[in-house]
Amino acid sequence: MLKVLFIHGLASSGAYKTADTLRSLLRPCEVISPDVPVEPQAAMALLRGIVEEDGPDLVVGLSLGGFMAQKLRGVRKILINPDLHPHMLLSTKIGEMEYLSPRRDGARSFFITEDICRDYKALEDVQYDGLTQEEIDLTDGLFADADEMVRCGEEFAARYPGRAHTYPGRHLPTFPEIKAHLLPLVRQHFKIENNLISK
Repeated sequence: MLKVLFIHGLASSGAYKTADTLRSLLRPCEVISPDVPVEPQAAMALLRGIVEEDGPDLVVGLSLGGFMAQKLRGVRKILINPDLHPHMLLSTKIGEMEYLSPRRDGARSFFITEDICRDYKALEDVQYDGLTQEEIDLTDGLFADADEMVRCGEEFAARYPGRAHTYPGRHLPTFPEIKAHLLPLVRQHFKIENNLISK
């Protein structure tokens, strides 16, 4: 059975609707969708631990989650509208922010600090370290042509030649967009027969 790790974006949680969309479209796969800390070191430690312990076959990262997914080496991944320079957006949001989907611990808000922005910038500066041809072949990027929040498609395409794909839509993809444009990318990596997915 296919095992997928879904990494949500900023101000979100593992309960974000894209996780359920993946469960529906990739049935009967297992979708792991943790609540990811906003602090980058804690987030990457959590995600690397999941990759090591659970061995997902595929990682799907959305927005800030796409940035984090890119740093997970040695695993197949699809980055949806990844924000490759999150410190720039975060620096405009210093202070308290509300979560837009429920967190397992019941938290309703979180804080963006200057230290968090600096920590993201430090991670951005080394985000392409260890990027080999094998790693490029494991990675696809899916970019909305009318993204109103993040536009990193050209940078991704330069770093991952031939791995950037576009779809008609906005920053947060809808169920039909995921079905029409993400699912074919999954099929390129995994065989799907009779609605059952196997490696």
